[in-house]
Amino acid sequence: MKKLFTLAKSDGFHMPGEFEPHQGCIMIFPERPGSWPYDAVPAAKKFTEIIKLIADDEKVYVIVSDKTESRAAEMLSGTENIRFVKIPQNDSWARDTAPTFVVGKDGTVRGINWKFNAWGGTYDGLYSDWSKDDLLAERFCNSVGFDFYDAHDFVLEGGAIHSDGEGTIMVTESCLLSKGRNPHMNKEEITETLCRRLGADKVIWLPRGIFNDETNEHVDNVCAFIRPGEVVLAWTDDEYDPQYPLSMACMEVLQRESDAKGRKITVHKLPIPEYPVRVTEADMEGYVFEDGEAVREVGERLAASYVNFYFTNNSVILPQFGGENSESDKLAAEIMAKLCPERKIVPVAARDIIVGGGNIHCITQQIPKGAKHA
Repeated sequence: MKKLFTLAKSDGFHMPGEFEPHQGCIMIFPERPGSWPYDAVPAAKKFTEIIKLIADDEKVYVIVSDKTESRAAEMLSGTENIRFVKIPQNDSWARDTAPTFVVGKDGTVRGINWKFNAWGGTYDGLYSDWSKDDLLAERFCNSVGFDFYDAHDFVLEGGAIHSDGEGTIMVTESCLLSKGRNPHMNKEEITETLCRRLGADKVIWLPRGIFNDETNEHVDNVCAFIRPGEVVLAWTDDEYDPQYPLSMACMEVLQRESDAKGRKITVHKLPIPEYPVRVTEADMEGYVFEDGEAVREVGERLAASYVNFYFTNNSVILPQFGGENSESDKLAAEIMAKLCPERKIVPVAARDIIVGGGNIHCITQQIPKGAKHA
């Protein structure tokens, strides 16, 4: 496929909203022992559940390696609407390592290959060898059949950007201004780069993300567009919770900002779990960390957030953290049902994913619906 050195905006392409129709989803079958305890068996079961749920609505491209190929084939045996793509990788966060996709005026879909450096490179990256992950986007486009833009001069992960599909991109300062991303660029230069690369007209900079989010606080964990002009924001009323000042800072920005079309933004509060999700002794017994990899500690608070959901074409795959008696789990599902009456709310227990450091949105990357089909 063609590697393009032009810019999406000048070519008439833009990043659509995740709530818009799409043709498929990319997921990477889990294996990294420093992310997924107990040889990734619990994670593989949860990934399989989610793959099957998404495959009911759209095609799922399941990326496998030599190590995971047979396990994935066995666990997904008989599942329709999936395609295995064999590409080596360092970890399973498809939102961050798979291509970002943009759509042209004629419906053509193209990928974008950003530079990936494990969320911070040598400054504060989470592991020391990310070479396979950095090659994944280009290899996927070539394997499946998408032309793609070369944006490899700019460090970015898919979870660090959110689009309303109408010219507005949302990011966090804590992530994109991190010294481990693009320290040679200032805020204005990053804004211009995002607009040119994503076909956008405006970037809304939220100050912070979710407390203790090791991605330097990706936007996809704290705030998400559910349609143009409307967002859900992770929220707590507990002034003593460390998340409170972070969410409040984001609220203050959203209340005074407008989008690229000049609309004021409607903000819907989505609660964080009532009890923090923490690393347990049992979790620690299952991890195998390699040299240079960020390690976990018993009692460490994980960045659990209901905002980290996935839109299929017909449903919302919504993470759950507290079990059947969790009031915040129930409330999050009720809120999303009211906000998205056209979709089925599908709650999924997500602890076996959050122990890896991310959530449902983090392990999925959408491919927009368009004229270009693989």
